[in-house]
Amino acid sequence: MDKKIIYVGLLGCGTVGGGVWKVLQRSRELIRQRLGVDIAVKKVLEKDVEKAKLAGVPENVIVHSIDEICDDPEIEIVVEVIGGTTIAGEFIRKALGAGKSVVTANKDLLAQDGQELYEIADDKRVDLLFEASVGGGIPIIKPMKESLAANRIEAIYGIVNGTTNYMLTKMSREGSNYIDVLAEAKDKGYAEADPTSDVEGYDAARKLAILASIAFNTRISFKDVYVEGITKITARDIMYAKELNYVVKLLAIGKEADGKIEVRVHPTLIPQNHPLAAVNDVFNAIFVSGDAVGDVMLYGRGAGEFPTASAIVGDVIDAARNVLTDSRGRLGCTCFDHKEIKDIGDSRTKYYVRMKVLDRPGVLAAIASVFGNQEVSLGSVIQKRTMGNIAEIVWVTDDVLGKNVQDALKIIGGLSITDEICNVIRVEGE
Repeated sequence: MDKKIIYVGLLGCGTVGGGVWKVLQRSRELIRQRLGVDIAVKKVLEKDVEKAKLAGVPENVIVHSIDEICDDPEIEIVVEVIGGTTIAGEFIRKALGAGKSVVTANKDLLAQDGQELYEIADDKRVDLLFEASVGGGIPIIKPMKESLAANRIEAIYGIVNGTTNYMLTKMSREGSNYIDVLAEAKDKGYAEADPTSDVEGYDAARKLAILASIAFNTRISFKDVYVEGITKITARDIMYAKELNYVVKLLAIGKEADGKIEVRVHPTLIPQNHPLAAVNDVFNAIFVSGDAVGDVMLYGRGAGEFPTASAIVGDVIDAARNVLTDSRGRLGCTCFDHKEIKDIGDSRTKYYVRMKVLDRPGVLAAIASVFGNQEVSLGSVIQKRTMGNIAEIVWVTDDVLGKNVQDALKIIGGLSITDEICNVIRVEGE
């Protein structure tokens, strides 16, 4: 082993980039002992010099052009924590093209352009590693690619967005409404000023696209994922879920059956005794079912400076080990299949349906008849409360096709006896 040090170029020095810098500094001796060589950040690309200096980066390490990193022959690993798909995408392509291994946490870019980036990495025989892109500090990418490689993955259920999990936890514990918990999440820094990506489910969908691509060996992009957010979840839905022995979570769900893949993100009722039901606040968890291993769940902090930096530095160490053994690119893209993505209407699950109807004889029978005509079998129905001449009804179906439920609800919504279809939530995990 001739090398005594492996140099890294760091793109971005915000919260996560600063965390990467700090972890590499404080763990340098431990990493050297485990790896046999030092890892050092030689150059940091950051336009805000003061931000980088605040993280402890010396001014002489800070550069202002990607070329200063890509053209440096001593730098063999590039870490991208800029975020976004434009500038970050340009820089990653340039780094890979220059023969540098790349470590990134950029879920947006990977969910959109993962195939192209892998093709560049394969062509240059370098690593493209992204453990931090899905679960922050939770190790899931490498376990899926290596530890569970002997398994045919049957299903993935993930709580992979801390903002929405915090909000749903607060609503469940305190009976709060959506608007109030969103404001609190913003005050505590758990939600962005514009929380759309989180509350509409887009963040979780991008993470699911990455996970499902690995799990089912088929390239899945963000546009393939069916998405619903939590904006329609009310305190009443949370309350009724409790009465029915369920918990409401925003789940990222991937399944394979009969050679077809389901990928969907939506609010979900899961049984109170399911392992994911106990995952609260900003914590994340990913539940995997394999044909050999059975059920496995990984749990921890899905975001934050040091949890994310932990995953990134772990990838840097892997990339460095591959440099030392001249085995870069050994863990490439595993999307060798081309399985069909199932339409959301062809997915089977149970449904919770809350509606308001006229409170008079024959109404329940009329609605049940519509459900039956559309091949929607009902597991239970509960009349919850009466408001004047309007009754609130909660139905829970048996396992049914999504398109049959939607067809039934279109008919029911047009009936004169129907005041409002308030919410429809899928039920999983039983």
